Amino acid sequence: MGDPGQPPSPRSPHGSPPTLSALTLLLLLCGHAHSQCKILRCNAEYVSSTLGLRGGGSPGALRGAGGRGAPGGAGGVCRALRSYALCTRRTARTCRGDLAFHSAVHGIEDLMIQHNCSRQGPTAPPLPRGPGLPGAGRASASGSPAADPCDYEAQFSRLHGRAPGFLHCASFGDPHVRTFHHHFHTCRVQGAWPLLDNDFLFVQATSSPVALGANATTTRKLTIIFKNMQECIDQKVYQAEVDNLPAAFEDGSMNGGDRPGGSSLSIRSASPGSRVEIRAAYIGTTIVIRQTAGQLSFSIKVAEDVARAFSAEQDLQLCVGGCPPSQQLSRSERSRRGALAVESARQLCKEGLPVEDAYFHSCVFDVLVSGDPNFTAAAQAALEDARAFLPDLEKLHLFPSDGGAPLAAPALLAPLLSGSFVLWLCAQ
Repeated sequence: MGDPGQPPSPRSPHGSPPTLSALTLLLLLCGHAHSQCKILRCNAEYVSSTLGLRGGGSPGALRGAGGRGAPGGAGGVCRALRSYALCTRRTARTCRGDLAFHSAVHGIEDLMIQHNCSRQGPTAPPLPRGPGLPGAGRASASGSPAADPCDYEAQFSRLHGRAPGFLHCASFGDPHVRTFHHHFHTCRVQGAWPLLDNDFLFVQATSSPVALGANATTTRKLTIIFKNMQECIDQKVYQAEVDNLPAAFEDGSMNGGDRPGGSSLSIRSASPGSRVEIRAAYIGTTIVIRQTAGQLSFSIKVAEDVARAFSAEQDLQLCVGGCPPSQQLSRSERSRRGALAVESARQLCKEGLPVEDAYFHSCVFDVLVSGDPNFTAAAQAALEDARAFLPDLEKLHLFPSDGGAPLAAPALLAPLLSGSFVLWLCAQ
C-alpha cells in the first residue's frame, strides 16, 4: 500500500502570522502533556508572542512581522517561531513520547518553511511566566471548550474538517497475516512474535504447530498492552489464551482506569468465550479477538498516525512488514496435501467464502492441514472483520501477491498538524 495522501497544511493569509485556528491542535492536545513536560508553557508563550501581530491587534513587542518574514528571517513571526523551537528543544528530554510535543515540533518546521524563516537569527524577547499566560488552560483560543483530549476522532475532525485515515490488520488461522499494506502472508512464526509495537500499543501473538510435525502454526495466546497515556488511561494489559477469552483486562477492570479519560478505553463481549471487542477511542482504535476451532484470531482498525508511531528499534511488526521471508511458508509448503482431499476442502470453504480470494485460499489451506472442517470459521470471521474495519471496501478481497514495502518510519509519517506527526518511543 502506498503512503496515504497527506492532509493540507494550515496556511495563514499573506501579511499575517499563523492564526490561532492553525495552532488549535497544540491547545487541543494539552491534556496529553506529561507532568514534567513543559510543552504547554512553550505553546502558551508562542501564542502570547504573536497576539500583537494579528490583524486588528495592538502593536506587540515584536516588530517587522511580514507575511513571509523579513529577508534573513528577522520578522516578528520568525522570531516567535525560533523562540518556540528553542523552547521545545529545552524540554525535549522530558517530553519524549508526548503527543502534543511532537505535533508542536513538526508544526513549527512547517510554519518556518511557510514564512521563509531561517533557523538562525534573533528570537522573541522572553515573556513573563505565570498562570495568566494565554493557552495554558483546557479551552480553545476562541474561548469555547476544547475537544475531549481522549477522543482522537473528534480532535482530528475538528482540526481538519474530515475524518482521520485508518488502517486494518488481521492475523488468523495457521496463521495468515493481512498487513496494513493489504498484503497477505502465510507464516510459520512459532513462539512469540509482535504484531504491533508502537508508542501506544503492543500486541504479541504466541503460536505453536497446528499438528505434530507440521510447518504451519496456530495462535494460542494473545497479549495486548495499552500503554500509559497521561489524563486518558492507566497502562492496561489484556491476555487471552485458547479456552480463556476474558471480558476484562488483567487487573479485572473493564475500562482505562480512574483518570478523566478512563472511559475512552473499554472492553465488552457480546459472545462470551468466542468474541471480545476492545475500543480505545483515545487513539482511534478498535480491536476484535476471536476464538474459533481451538485457535485465536486478531483484527484491528487503527488510526494511521497511531500505527505509524514507532521508531527504528520497533521495525519487527507483522502488521507492518508482514512475516520475515524466513518465516513465510513457500507455495509448495502451502499446497501440500493434508488429511482431507483438496476438492473437499475447497467445497467446505466455498460455502462461506464464494470469492476465491486470499481468505478463500487461506481457508482451504487451514482445512487441509488441520483436517478440521471447523477451521473454515476463522477465515470467514476475518473477512467479516475486514468488511467492518476497512475504510476502502474496494480492497476487501485480496488475491495472491508478493509482499510490499514496510510502513514508513517516523521520518516519513503523514502529518497531523502541518508537518510529520512523529511520536518517539514513550518513556516508560
